[in-house]
Amino acid sequence: MTGDDVLDFTAQADGDRLDTFLAAHSDRLTRSRVQRLIADGHVTVDGLAAKASTRLRAGQRVHVTIPPPEPSRLVPQPMPLDVVYEDQDLMVIDKPAGLTVHPAPGHRDQTLANAVLAHVPSLEGVGGSLRPGIVHRLDKDTSGLLVVAKNEAAHAHLAAQFKERRVTKAYLALVHGRVSQSEATIEAPIGRHPRNRKRMAVVDNGRQATTPYTVVTLFEHHTLVEARPTTGRTHQIRVHLASVGHPLAGDATYGKADPPLERHFLHASLLGFRLPSSDEYVEHRSELPSDLRAFLDSLK
Repeated sequence: MTGDDVLDFTAQADGDRLDTFLAAHSDRLTRSRVQRLIADGHVTVDGLAAKASTRLRAGQRVHVTIPPPEPSRLVPQPMPLDVVYEDQDLMVIDKPAGLTVHPAPGHRDQTLANAVLAHVPSLEGVGGSLRPGIVHRLDKDTSGLLVVAKNEAAHAHLAAQFKERRVTKAYLALVHGRVSQSEATIEAPIGRHPRNRKRMAVVDNGRQATTPYTVVTLFEHHTLVEARPTTGRTHQIRVHLASVGHPLAGDATYGKADPPLERHFLHASLLGFRLPSSDEYVEHRSELPSDLRAFLDSLK
C-alpha cells in the first residue's frame, strides 16, 4: 500500500454501533483497530466525523480511510528465533523462557517484538507500532508456542479467532500437591489484585475466565497437568491453579520458589488455529524445554 487505503460500507439496518458494524463487515479490521481509526478521525458517517458508539441508521454511508502503517518506534534487533512454521501471513515461534514478548516498563528492547521486526522488516506498524505482528502473548518466564501475524489482514483474521475462542491452546504445568480430580474446570473471574497492582487475583468484579485441566502424571508432592484455557486473561493459569490450592512449581509470585528451578513451570505445548490464507486448521506442538524436563526427571 503506497498511500491511504479506503473502505466504503452502507448500513443495512438501524441500531448497530459504528465500531461493531465495521469490525463485523471487514475481515481486515479488528474492533480495537476500528476504534483507533475512529478516534484518529479516519472514519466518517455520511461525510461527518463520528464516535465509536454512534448508532447507525439504515442507508447511512460509512467511509474508512486506512493510513499507511506508522513507522515503528522499535529498533530491529537480530537474535535467534526458533521458527517452527512460517508462510506469507504468519510465523509460529517457540519462545524461550526469559524473553519478554513486547516492550513494557523495564523491558524497552531485546524483546520478541524487536527480534521479529529484524526477521520480517515489513511487519513495521502491523497491529500497532510497539507490538508489530503480536496477536497474543506469553509471560516472560513462560516458554512455548506463539503466533505472529505478518500483515494487517492476517492480524485481523488471527485476532478474531482468539476473540471468538476458536484457537486451541494447551499448556503443561507442574503444580504443588497431588491433584485429586483427574479432570476439572476452574471458572472464576480474574482482575487486578486489590492491594498489589502487579499481581492478578480471583476477584468478584474481574473478567470471566475458564481453565479446564486434566492430570497427566502424579508425583509424590507434585502433579503435572495439561491446562486448556478457553479465555486469555493475564496470568490466568497461574492464578486459577493457585486459587484451588495448587500453585505452579517455581512460581514465586503466586506460590513459592523451587530451587533449582529458576522459573515457574509453565509451557505452551500446543497451538491450533486456522490459516488466514486458506482457513485450513493447523496444529503445532512443542516439547518441554530442557530445564523443565530436568526438573521433572528429578521428581521420578
